[in-house]
Amino acid sequence: MTARTVRRLLALPLLAGLLTGCGIRSTEVPTDFGAAPSRVPCSLTGSAPSAQSAHGVPVQVFLLCSSSLAAVDRTVPVPVGTPDARRRVIVAQGLLDQLAASPSPAERGAGYTTYVPGGLSVAGPGPKDPEDALRLSRAPGRLTPYALAQLVCTLSDSAATEGDGSVILGGPGTQPLRRYECTDDVRNRPGSTEPPSSQVTAA
Repeated sequence: MTARTVRRLLALPLLAGLLTGCGIRSTEVPTDFGAAPSRVPCSLTGSAPSAQSAHGVPVQVFLLCSSSLAAVDRTVPVPVGTPDARRRVIVAQGLLDQLAASPSPAERGAGYTTYVPGGLSVAGPGPKDPEDALRLSRAPGRLTPYALAQLVCTLSDSAATEGDGSVILGGPGTQPLRRYECTDDVRNRPGSTEPPSSQVTAA
């Protein structure tokens, strides 16, 4: 046995000790922890949901996905020749119905859900209300934060309103009206960020 071989043999225990001291352990077992966990895509592929109609006004509604609001395409049927004032209410009611309906199987598979309750109805302005006001059958303040965020963001940029990113909403009768806004914070954190609002004075 040569001197070089002896020195190599003596160095092996020293090397093992250094590795152990550094917290490194030798192993013969492969370490494969698999792929990183997948995230909910919140994206839809394939054909449009069966609930959509081939005829009507194209609209978007905001559903909840991954704790934020995401827009999905819908259509609302509106009879040809409907006066503008009536058209606004028809579109608003169609949007409410779409929000309250269960998401399609494809949407549920992508992680979409809705908090808007069924049975909500909407009417146009009262005698002393601004002409672009909408009155719900339930006071907006009685809705959950998620449902209110969905409603405000859906209605505020639709044919039911002026399209300026806000919507005037009130409860039935002569309950106070408020102008609600859909902001980036509302879309990103609908459960913890209420839509900014300001009181609207009736005429």
